Amino acid sequence: MTCPLCTTENTPLIETPVPGGPDGASVEICAACADPDTPPDHFRPLASTMWSEDPALQVLAARILKRLDTDWARDLAEQLYLDDETRAWADNVPQGTDHKDSNGVPLATGDTVVLIKDLNVKGAGFTAKRGTAVHRISLVPDNPAHIEGRVEGQRIVILTEFVKKR
Repeated sequence: MTCPLCTTENTPLIETPVPGGPDGASVEICAACADPDTPPDHFRPLASTMWSEDPALQVLAARILKRLDTDWARDLAEQLYLDDETRAWADNVPQGTDHKDSNGVPLATGDTVVLIKDLNVKGAGFTAKRGTAVHRISLVPDNPAHIEGRVEGQRIVILTEFVKKR
């Protein structure tokens, strides 16, 4: 198999997720391209592969070029044209966070979580039942133990210790 980023032939490919865009978006790349410590010169073939028609591959190429601190990478990044939707995806890099679910899995804005116990919602007069999915959560920036989400049409604050990522 040939790596679509560096064009290395006859190398095993690793399925690598491309977060921040469509669910399940991924690209199969070689281990060297997946390693953040790979020397910049390994990515010189991006000059041609960044023009792929696969949006996930374009996003990955744009992110790698942005990460590399070389003149040639900056020049290529300036030349790379992405439509508005793909550019928004490339710029939507999930940030590191201290928010973790009950199993220690990192949470990000937009994730879906499931409640692991019944929660009595104060002031709203209902109980959020165990197993309820909370879609498109928001992280409370100044408190890594809190997230926000909608349950039964109400926006509520939920402790991260009572959720697991789906």
